[in-house]
Amino acid sequence: MALLQRPEGRRLHPVTPWRRAWAPLAALFAFAAQDPERARQGVESLTAGRLLAVLALLPAAAAYGFLSWWMTSYTVTETELRIRTGLLFRRVAHIRLDRLQAIDVGRPLLARVVGVAKLKLDVVGTDKKDELAFLGERDAVALRAELLARAAGIAPEAAAEAGEAPARELVRVGTRMLVVSLLLLGTVWGTLAAALAVPWLIWWTSGSLWPALAVAVPLLSGVWRSGVGRFLTEFDWVVAESPDGIRLDHGLLDRAHATVPPGRVQAVRIVEPWLWRRRGWVRVELDVAAGGNEGGLLLPVATRETARGVLARVLPGLDPDEAAASLVPVPRRARWVVPLWWRGYGHGVTRTVFASRKGLLCRTLSLVPHAKVQSVRLTQGPWERAFGLADIHVDHGANGTVAARLRAVGEARAVVAAQAERSRTGRRGAHPERWLT
Repeated sequence: MALLQRPEGRRLHPVTPWRRAWAPLAALFAFAAQDPERARQGVESLTAGRLLAVLALLPAAAAYGFLSWWMTSYTVTETELRIRTGLLFRRVAHIRLDRLQAIDVGRPLLARVVGVAKLKLDVVGTDKKDELAFLGERDAVALRAELLARAAGIAPEAAAEAGEAPARELVRVGTRMLVVSLLLLGTVWGTLAAALAVPWLIWWTSGSLWPALAVAVPLLSGVWRSGVGRFLTEFDWVVAESPDGIRLDHGLLDRAHATVPPGRVQAVRIVEPWLWRRRGWVRVELDVAAGGNEGGLLLPVATRETARGVLARVLPGLDPDEAAASLVPVPRRARWVVPLWWRGYGHGVTRTVFASRKGLLCRTLSLVPHAKVQSVRLTQGPWERAFGLADIHVDHGANGTVAARLRAVGEARAVVAAQAERSRTGRRGAHPERWLT
């Protein structure tokens, strides 16, 4: 049949149909979980014909998964990656190799058991990631290396044999350090206290269990995400350096491999929770153009010296200590605009970055290289205007903004004018953003 004619190109791994086959069954189970009473009544009223119809879902789901896999293929040409998908509605994605920003390898737990992986592709100008799921682990690594080589301009006949670029390990976060850092986060204990106290209080006042459970479930989910979930995601976090960028490998159950391409980092955030400061620990987050790094995380926890060394590899010339030393506190009259928390704000400029600090209990230092600044603006609310204060906003290429709050109006205007000039000169001396160069 022409309708089911298999498209040309390379195939996904034969295990892929099982990934797609569970969808109809998942919908059935979701309905049963949402309305268990109605599901129970439906089971009790099952006739032989209805039972056969339900059992027919199994081969139907298997057929759906197989045909979806059958109609999926991909082809690598000299200029693009083409992905053909669709059973009833055909779709062909044309991904230009020179527009690729990141190619990440994902290894979920069950995929690791059967030896497969998936590739996630970040492309300039798109928010949604295309992916190839699943490929054999060796095939996934080889295809990633081939795409990177072609994106870097290596001849097609040599790209397939180029292999994965070598990597040099920079940092490996120890399990003990990660566990202690999570235990020292106030958010974990605060959410846990709320999960224990609030549902009990609702139960005691209402006399009903269901409202208490409705509140307890999202609170316990928050405890999981901020505690156990973060541990599972950030376990065995490894930062390595290679010609194609900074590589990040992490995860206990689902192993993830991401790459931050050189030149794509737009801003850096150095986070210091209150209980981490005595130990000299920080968390380093990134804003990356096109979202190459999932979660925007470079280091879940590290000493200041370690973080400084890694940042020097990500953004040559960046010195966090110099940026911190350049910070100037806000005027004292800012206390009337933001009581108490005004002490946490600060702003500074070095030869390489625009710096802004906020927070008292959890201090965050945001750094934007001058070359990455897209626009700079000044804003004033009515209350700020009454006290002669203004905010400076710096927009960068990852669709983000860093703000220096509560500055004197005269200072803010001077910074806006000076920053526009620093950005122009910074872009002229910026490093190339091409991979493997």
